[in-house]
Amino acid sequence: MSETIKLDKNEKLDINEILTDLENYRPKRRGWVWRTPVPNYQLHKFEYKDMAESLKQYVPLPSAKYFGNIDPQGTSSITTEIASGRFEDDIRRMRMAAWHGADHIMVIRTAGQSHFEGLIEGTPQGIGGIPITRKQVRAQRKALDAIEEEVGRPINYHSYVSGIAGPEVAVMFAEEGVNGAHQDPQYNVLYRNINMVRSFIDACESKKVMAWAGIAQIDGAHNANATAREAWKVMPELMVQHALNSVFSYKVGMAKSDICLSTVPPTAPPAPSMFLDLPYAVALREFFSEYRMRAQQNTKYMEASTREATVTHVLNLLISKLTSADIQSTITPDEGRNVPWHIYNVEAVDTAKQVFQGLDGFNEMVQLKEDGPLREQAREIKERSVLFLEGMIEAGGYFQSVEDAFFVDSGNYPERNEDGISRKINGGVGADTVYKRDEDYMAPVTAHFGNNNVAQYDESAVEDPAKLIGGSTFEDPDKIIFIDELDENDNVNLRLEETKEFREEGLIKPEAEWQGDGTVLMTFMIPESSRVAEFAALEMGKKMGLEDCEVINKEVMQAAEGTRIEMKGRMPFSIKKESLIIPEEPIVMSDDEIREEIKRKKMVIVAGTVGEDEHSVGLREIIDIKHGGIERFGVEVHYLGTSVPVEKLVDAAIELNADAMLASTIISHDDIHYKNMQRINDLAIEKGIRDKIMIMAGGTQVIPEIAVKHGMDAAFGRGSNGSNVATALVERRREMEKE
Repeated sequence: MSETIKLDKNEKLDINEILTDLENYRPKRRGWVWRTPVPNYQLHKFEYKDMAESLKQYVPLPSAKYFGNIDPQGTSSITTEIASGRFEDDIRRMRMAAWHGADHIMVIRTAGQSHFEGLIEGTPQGIGGIPITRKQVRAQRKALDAIEEEVGRPINYHSYVSGIAGPEVAVMFAEEGVNGAHQDPQYNVLYRNINMVRSFIDACESKKVMAWAGIAQIDGAHNANATAREAWKVMPELMVQHALNSVFSYKVGMAKSDICLSTVPPTAPPAPSMFLDLPYAVALREFFSEYRMRAQQNTKYMEASTREATVTHVLNLLISKLTSADIQSTITPDEGRNVPWHIYNVEAVDTAKQVFQGLDGFNEMVQLKEDGPLREQAREIKERSVLFLEGMIEAGGYFQSVEDAFFVDSGNYPERNEDGISRKINGGVGADTVYKRDEDYMAPVTAHFGNNNVAQYDESAVEDPAKLIGGSTFEDPDKIIFIDELDENDNVNLRLEETKEFREEGLIKPEAEWQGDGTVLMTFMIPESSRVAEFAALEMGKKMGLEDCEVINKEVMQAAEGTRIEMKGRMPFSIKKESLIIPEEPIVMSDDEIREEIKRKKMVIVAGTVGEDEHSVGLREIIDIKHGGIERFGVEVHYLGTSVPVEKLVDAAIELNADAMLASTIISHDDIHYKNMQRINDLAIEKGIRDKIMIMAGGTQVIPEIAVKHGMDAAFGRGSNGSNVATALVERRREMEKE
């Protein structure tokens, strides 16, 4: 067995190291790991009510810098869905997501894989998902084993046990340390037209294997409200689908604590979504209180706008908080529009994390009303669900109900719109492929469903049939036959060879899905109608030198006045890292350190925009406490205004016995900004104060190195802030005290 690799946070994950000795790798663990709440969790200066333990290494929210860079983690496992088609690139994305708090990595597989009759070997490249193979699963589990050591939290790995190769996939998942999986025979029947008898027989074996491996199961009921014409009317059916799969899974042998309902709100704005969705969420959790809940926003109404998707996501998170969510999924619109998954997958994880952080303790202050429309609607949904189930029984059972198109009918049962999905009991993929076992049928393997007649050979093997063969692959992974590559033209080794220059030769290129794909995303506001704006953007992209330009989102601002366009294109060139001139990153002290220094010794500053310059906004942001300026550290600032003669600035400094002068300047023609800096320095020398005072300047056109040559102690260009200036002031004063 090969060892788990060790990651360094400052070094890129080495895909070749992941692939090395892969045939001998064994997963560290099996089974799902839930987050554990930490009561009264103390972080920074706060006490959190319902949070789990923080990560060992993480990327906090941008605003965390104001709160000691803490990154509290909610008690819900957070999902991100990943599958670009190249598993080696997805591994890097998994690491990014884990650092932001994701601990449920769900790998989307290709839709066509539902119709494969056996396991795929090798590493074919997918479109809109990954064709699940043993090599891909093992490589990603090996990577996640290392990533979870790096971030300090178990990472749950997930994919799909569906289709007519479901039992084979379940076995492979159990062998390879997969922790979660979708498994719902109704999904096969309704959405993949797999024969219903075959689907339920396969599900018995699949669920038995998943139960042995502790694989958390998520059902597929939510697909009904993502498919039905009027999704808000299928809530009774959703309840029934959840019930059927849950009790079936339990009867096969799954623990209820490993059975998760995929709960998805039926609507989204502009519908009155909370009024419709919250009663359904309440009804579901009351009916299925013994099971786990996996919450996810509805993809049916998700367009290409990330803003729109984020708002719907937040509303779903609010429902999760008001009710419950053991797993919180974070769907983004990027699967359909094929844009930077690196960015938006992580943003969706951050959205979930941020909402749970902000709503910590929320349920201690609010309570769902016990009377009124919430409880009335929840009760009605339950009653209609019972009627639906009774209707199925009256029709002749589940199979006959499917043939009679009960399901995905957009009527609010018992209303029927006659637009449901109908499947034939004796039809579909895999029809007539189920055979009755012979009386002496024997299967000396672990986690097999049904009677396997091992007692005739060894009565002690009834509970452990694999002992007859010295253990099956579950007990003895060395019996697994690992097949590496089958396709000489489509495999990970060739793909890595194509992108080697980006890993080994210091070339840099933007990417969205795959390393070196060159994809960039651009946003335009074009003052034309939607159609004109689209083709104008494409032409602009070509003139900017981008290739394969494609408009991925259009939002009309006003029919005649303009359209917001999002466009992707491919950059046809790379840059060499060694050619970059990168100045040292300025050191910024912590707020507490700066505040303590100013408290130790008072600091007085005079500031103004010098020369004939009327700009004031930039300097005010450096100064004002409201904008995070230096005043917040206790610095006493005397602001002289705009168009301040340099003589006035120096005289004011003398009169106030100031410690420093701050000169702001934007106008740069004839290098007037640098000439004014030099004049301030020269005047300070003339008046005998230069060795007693600090002089600093800033502005969008200021190059710090040039400003220093013109007599400044320090200077600040575009993007500087109050912390940069305060740090420079404190450091320079310390130097002067030593001189």
